[in-house]
Amino acid sequence: MTHPKQILHRYGVHPKKSLGQNFLDDTNILLRICQLAELNDSDHVLEIGPGIGTLTAILAVNVESVIAIELDDRLIPILTNELAQHENVTLIHGDFLDQDLEELMGGSSYKVAANLPYYITGAIFRQLLRPALKPSLMVLTVQKEVAERLTAEPGKMSILSTSVQLHGNVRTEFTIRAGSFWPKPEVNSAVVRFRAHANPLVSHGEERAFMGLVKSGFSSKRKQLQKNLRAVVSDRELLQAAFASAEIDGSRRAQTLSVDDWLALFRALP
Repeated sequence: MTHPKQILHRYGVHPKKSLGQNFLDDTNILLRICQLAELNDSDHVLEIGPGIGTLTAILAVNVESVIAIELDDRLIPILTNELAQHENVTLIHGDFLDQDLEELMGGSSYKVAANLPYYITGAIFRQLLRPALKPSLMVLTVQKEVAERLTAEPGKMSILSTSVQLHGNVRTEFTIRAGSFWPKPEVNSAVVRFRAHANPLVSHGEERAFMGLVKSGFSSKRKQLQKNLRAVVSDRELLQAAFASAEIDGSRRAQTLSVDDWLALFRALP
């Protein structure tokens, strides 16, 4: 594996800190990411921010197709040249957050493998989990602190962890030292694996209402749940009846609720 610094120097490109460009310089880690993605030759894989194409090339030899979306126009010539031998790679120059994933993936089941730009990880997860067609499996490199938020348990839950765990099981597979990247980031990283639930916990049509309830619950972390939810359920008796039906103490804080708790409360409300 050629060092990222050498490849970028060859093309006269310098990493942009504003885009969170830190390139993995460890073949073993890249291979572990692909192994965790459980790749086979019929898979369609989406990669966000392919950078200089090191992970992309490994993906391409193991799957049917790879769609790689890169925002930085300076990296497009590098990707075009470095991936020229891989005819099953489709390179898209653009912002991932602007993509229509259902149209992009053509209605086919797909997986995601990527080293995410840390500054927009939350926005990327929201984009991935928004459409009716969601990835069946995701293996993502994120900031270690974000991995801890994604895999949080009741007591430390957040809107992000609740929304992600609503759609699938997520766990941290391993951590990566900052020295495995070039340039070296200021934080350590972790690889997380998300596996979608076989049967959705809520229908696609219910997601907006469910997340509206969750966001209201988290609107003020120091306030009790019953006080925060009065913004969406003005009838005090109705709200108390829902708490009783869901077997949830209204004096609890939102961060103490599991996804199952939120589902019970959601079902108890008309």
